[in-house]
Amino acid sequence: MPLASDTILTRPLGLRDAATARAARWRAALTLRGLAGAALGASALALAAFLVLGDDPLAGEPYAVVTIAVRAPSTPVPEPAVPARPDPASRTADEVERASGVSVSRPDGTAAPDSVVIRVPGNGPVRLKPAPDPRLSERGRYGPLPRIGPDGARALDVYARPEAAGLERGGAVAGRIALVVSGLGIGQAATQDAVQRLPPAVTLAFAPYGADVTRSAARAREAGHEVMVQAPMEPFDYPDNDPGPQTLLAGAKPAENLDRLAFVLARVPGAVGVTNFMGARLTGEATALEPVLREIGGRGLGFLDDGTSPRSLSREVGRKAKVPVARAEIVVDAVPRPDAIDRELARLEEAARKSGFALGSATALPLSIDRIARWARDLESRGILLVPASRAMRSGA
Repeated sequence: MPLASDTILTRPLGLRDAATARAARWRAALTLRGLAGAALGASALALAAFLVLGDDPLAGEPYAVVTIAVRAPSTPVPEPAVPARPDPASRTADEVERASGVSVSRPDGTAAPDSVVIRVPGNGPVRLKPAPDPRLSERGRYGPLPRIGPDGARALDVYARPEAAGLERGGAVAGRIALVVSGLGIGQAATQDAVQRLPPAVTLAFAPYGADVTRSAARAREAGHEVMVQAPMEPFDYPDNDPGPQTLLAGAKPAENLDRLAFVLARVPGAVGVTNFMGARLTGEATALEPVLREIGGRGLGFLDDGTSPRSLSREVGRKAKVPVARAEIVVDAVPRPDAIDRELARLEEAARKSGFALGSATALPLSIDRIARWARDLESRGILLVPASRAMRSGA
């Protein structure tokens, strides 16, 4: 466009000088900062008003509203008066034991022992001593063999299940019964059934041929059962009726029978003794039986005759050899029928009432386990106490 004649150009058209441009930029920046500050201030005021006047004093944190109910104080119930008791220190040890129902085992010949073992009936499961005890074990050809310890300790005593002092619910004991169930360790189902269903005071005897017999016997001991091992012995109709490859024979040399016995003993560490598997012929011949019983007694074990052979000389030979021997007076399942087993169990109970103690035997047939388990359920309500079979061997029943 044409310029007027008096117009003077001092800067290029469309451009401002640098100072003017910087000033314009600062004014714009200050304007933006002012607007932002105003906005932040307004937000702060709004937030404060929300916290003061709003319904969420925790500013969005999770919370819950609960109602606290105050219960009226209850009237205290006075405790029943406790009758005065005599000073325990003034009572004798026998009086304390009778009053408390505990059984105290003291070392023989000491009036004030360094330690005592107190067994409280009904106070949790009974724990048996670990086996094998190094004091009572030596290395044999077939594995660990029992032996009498340097201090005279015997497996028959150390591995035995502690005997209850009395009935769990009190009352007088009308009789005691020891029962050994044999034939365990071969059929796993029957073995597990016997361990779980039979009272722990029932002694379990294991045949030496089971593939896992050592572990099965250990599990039985963990459940509270004391255990024995069965020694296969020659019956009258051998070999038509064959107890197995380790059978002790009436006509064998003593060394041969003792070697076979070593195999048997090594199979069940922790056994309190030996019981026969068959053996009517061997137990009926004193000359063949005596070396076997002497070896059993010399290793700190007892021998329990299962009572199946009326010709057995085990008690007579054991008495002569000074070996702990007991003989079952009733074979519970000689006739494997429910009514017959129940009848023999009743006979066993009656024998215990008459003489104070009775020893019976049975095999691990499913029927036998079932009938014994049923019979034992309310046995104590009739005043009968089950005790381990080691009691019979130690007393020479």
